[in-house]
Amino acid sequence: MALPLEGVRVLDLTRALSGPFCTMILADLGAEVVKVEPGPTGDMIRQWGPFDRGVSAYYLSSNRNKLGLGLDFRHPEGLTLLRELALESDIVVENFKPGTMEKMGLGYESLAAERPDLVYAAITGFGSSGPAGNWPGFDQIAQGYSGLMSVTGMPESGPTRVGVAIGDLTSGMWAAMGVLAAWIERQRDGRGQQVQTSLLASLVGLLSVQGQRYLSLQEVPQPTGNVHPVIAPYGVFETADGPLNLAPATQDMWLRLCELLELPDAPHDPRYLSNAERMQHRDELKALIESRLRGNTRMHWTREMIARGIPAGPINNLADVFADPQVQHCRMVETAQHPELGEIRQLALPITMQALAEGSVRSAPPLFGQHTRQVLKAYGLPAARIDALCADRVVFQHQACADTPR
Repeated sequence: MALPLEGVRVLDLTRALSGPFCTMILADLGAEVVKVEPGPTGDMIRQWGPFDRGVSAYYLSSNRNKLGLGLDFRHPEGLTLLRELALESDIVVENFKPGTMEKMGLGYESLAAERPDLVYAAITGFGSSGPAGNWPGFDQIAQGYSGLMSVTGMPESGPTRVGVAIGDLTSGMWAAMGVLAAWIERQRDGRGQQVQTSLLASLVGLLSVQGQRYLSLQEVPQPTGNVHPVIAPYGVFETADGPLNLAPATQDMWLRLCELLELPDAPHDPRYLSNAERMQHRDELKALIESRLRGNTRMHWTREMIARGIPAGPINNLADVFADPQVQHCRMVETAQHPELGEIRQLALPITMQALAEGSVRSAPPLFGQHTRQVLKAYGLPAARIDALCADRVVFQHQACADTPR
């Protein structure tokens, strides 16, 4: 079965994480994504550790299934070539600072004048205009600015960043959704359009009920750590071998929990009669529950609670996650052959569909300039011009892969 985006050509002019994550989603879905990296050293993310035998794990995390082209962005002929490639692509994705693409002659309006069916996606830090439009787009800055950090963390610790670059990742996902919507629209009317999002907008868009609390009630939520803001007991509890998430969200679940933990008096205790009382005495209740949970392991209690219809689950570290039979069953890790590292494991696209029955990881993240000649040939450049571009160091071909197909 053909992949959903097979035959769609994407010119990826992004770097770091938000843009590459967007284009990786498109590549996973079958688009031909050409990752253009500035020569002579490539995407800045290649220098970020930790490293697997000299290769950045950060880079490996967001660039699979792409073709790699190295190009000198500062060379006048390089910009001319980039424009040619953009006009021969279906989709262009960039995450430069606002105004940069226009200065290079690669802004949406300029390209769309020649290619009106072009879909063009731009990811910025704080938007393309406005009082903060020129601020650089760094994830933790956006996490704080968006309010997300203000509702994350413990009351004692204060605001805390999310453990992954959530602003970069979500802006990449929003951009990919926008690109897909624009592509569907193009099938209807033949016209392209510009898709824009930002780290700030992406995170504000995730505020969900916390945002609605303020909009509807003018409540300013505070970080509550691992407890639920309106349900008790609900949150993190310690067992004999580590923490467990427990979520008996209804009165019936609470009663079943008391039965399981052999707490016959708790349902009749005035402090715990209903959720309202339990909220008022949640600290005492937590201590009582943990006095029983510490008698056995996370997985023991998880199985016992699930059997009784009480939502629960262990809090795993990443070694636990990748050894877990359910994660393995969901095929969340796939392998690819890397030119230097050999077989590497990669996180899979978390979407199941018939077209992806064979998996989503088809090729490893490319070396810098791994496919330069191959890409330029596919775009229709004659061999003599490709040779001249390489000789003049306008483009860069990785020598170890000069004749290696994808």
